[in-house]
Amino acid sequence: MSLKDENLYFIGGVVRDEMLGIPSLDTDYCYEGDAIEFAKQKGLNILRENPAFGTVRVLFEDKEIDIASTREEFYPQKGHLPVVSNIGCALEDDLKRRDFTINAMAKRTTDGEVIDILGGIDDIKSKKLRVLHDKSFEDDPTRILRALKFSLRFGFTLDESTARVQKEYLKNINYDMSYHRLKKELVETFNLNSQEAYERFTSEGIYKLLGKSVLLPEYHPDFRNLNYSGRHIWLIYLSFFNLENLELTRAEKRIIEWAERLKTEKQTNNTPIESIIINEIYKEAVS
Repeated sequence: MSLKDENLYFIGGVVRDEMLGIPSLDTDYCYEGDAIEFAKQKGLNILRENPAFGTVRVLFEDKEIDIASTREEFYPQKGHLPVVSNIGCALEDDLKRRDFTINAMAKRTTDGEVIDILGGIDDIKSKKLRVLHDKSFEDDPTRILRALKFSLRFGFTLDESTARVQKEYLKNINYDMSYHRLKKELVETFNLNSQEAYERFTSEGIYKLLGKSVLLPEYHPDFRNLNYSGRHIWLIYLSFFNLENLELTRAEKRIIEWAERLKTEKQTNNTPIESIIINEIYKEAVS
């Protein structure tokens, strides 16, 4: 059985990464039409269906694969998850709902034709990040962090119009947003290149997304002499900010407390700072 079909496409990051010549973290599929009906007609082993989003998970050659229907989206409440509409729309309309041109390309599974109606190929060649419209950050502020993440990962820079739109939004932020999604992007971004992420997070004013009352700390800690590792790096770097909007767990709050203490004392002895923090929290728990 083949998964290929003239209406089935590789979509988004996997197409981008192939053009960049790097391994892709995920392989996303999109079917121009109803993906659930496609899976049934194809006789695929269906594991899960989500009719509200038009997505289906199948088991193919011992791998779990998600296939999405083409769809449109709109934002009745800016800064929150969009509402899905028009499932099964034209592929071109699906591409127009995405975050950046480099992620708005599709590749047909049968003949390998690349569908690029928004200039993603040219932006990859010029190493530029470009939003699809001027209201993109207003619709979804987490895209600003995604832009920083892609910039760190690929060495891309914002194109002139996108830089302008970002600067304008950061001057007039709508703080009624999904901080759960913002937190997720913070974790992923600071895990790439923590030092550069922190420098740009502060210098470009991206820290303002953390909340209306959040100010840039007067004290900028010097992290260069400390050894960091692990998935809690973002907490250590941002421990001088007010993070109350992110709804930190109890463990995350304790990590910040220990990070502040260690940054003041600078007593790490070349040991990864997260290891020290986790060890101290563990000792507290068992004492």
